[in-house]
Amino acid sequence: MRTTLDLNEQLVRRAKKAAAERGTTLTAIIEDALREKLARPTRAASGKRRVLHTFKGDGLQRRVDLTSTSALLDLLEDDAAP
Repeated sequence: MRTTLDLNEQLVRRAKKAAAERGTTLTAIIEDALREKLARPTRAASGKRRVLHTFKGDGLQRRVDLTSTSALLDLLEDDAAP
């Protein structure tokens, strides 16, 4: 199957060099790398338990409009004031 990928130029150069050294094609190198990556278990599928740390805070925080630069600057200035 044909597909188009936007790959890092340096990575492609390294893959082409590896393909030439091994006497194979760039496609084969990419397919092998993709198979190897997909065969590895993901972190979530590894079965390891994750410990989530929680911290007590000062209660609820003020609502902040993250799309407003001036609101964020005001909040930062308020927090920095003695």
